[in-house]
Amino acid sequence: MMKHIPVLLDAVKDTLGDIHGRTVVDCTFGAGGYTRAFLESGANVIAFDRDTNVLSDAEELKKQYGDRFVFINAPFSEICKLKPDDFDDVVFDLGISSMQIDNGNRGFSFRFDAPLDMRMDQRSDITAADLIKKLSDKELADILYEYGDIKKSHYLAKILKEKMPKTTFELRDLIKNQNDIAPVFQALRIAVNDELGQIKSALNDVQDMLRVGGRCVCVTFHSIEDRFVKNTFRKWTENIGDARLPVVSVPEYKMLKTLTPSIDEVSDNSRARSAHMRAVEKV
Repeated sequence: MMKHIPVLLDAVKDTLGDIHGRTVVDCTFGAGGYTRAFLESGANVIAFDRDTNVLSDAEELKKQYGDRFVFINAPFSEICKLKPDDFDDVVFDLGISSMQIDNGNRGFSFRFDAPLDMRMDQRSDITAADLIKKLSDKELADILYEYGDIKKSHYLAKILKEKMPKTTFELRDLIKNQNDIAPVFQALRIAVNDELGQIKSALNDVQDMLRVGGRCVCVTFHSIEDRFVKNTFRKWTENIGDARLPVVSVPEYKMLKTLTPSIDEVSDNSRARSAHMRAVEKV
């Protein structure tokens, strides 16, 4: 199993600035890399993750840091259940975690033969195999096109509906264009876990909940989620109204920075190669 190395951790810490005594919401706990770094910097952390497999790592941090660390085993869309006074900053490390990819039994990777599952929360009902069975040809084709940019999505959807793959290798072997394998797995994973819906819901709540001076940092790993974050932050930071008129609504947020990993980081951690960080501050 590949050693877990948090992507763009130094850039995220630099963007947040001095967080000693502040409370940071880590919306994607994963292996706890970001959370541990924030705690070591003197912050309090509230972490979300819907995957029950991370509970042991969360419990270890709880033993070490006590009341400074709160773990919530739920999707980050439940940030709405917090109060605005509960936290100062919010960080999203989006997409799939290294442990989920490297666990061959979870069905996220075509490197391992496993049930076609892909659920981040294994308490949920619908697996990727169930989704293929449940959707119509058109609905499945739309998912493949929108979330995987599969050009012949209708053709492939028809094949998947006819064959009803039950395992990762069965799905992989049905995809004739080798370049489409990773995008198909990505598209099904996004749909199974409603990843874009989760991001939309959480960011919508964060916009109103964040305190003045609070920062929201998002690290994305594919163009679909990055485009959504980019457009969302643009709306938050643009003037509203016609500049030629006397009344223009001043935005509540300002853009801080956007960056990608350095060549050295990508060399040290291949999973950083598609990462993109964007950050805003409430003013």
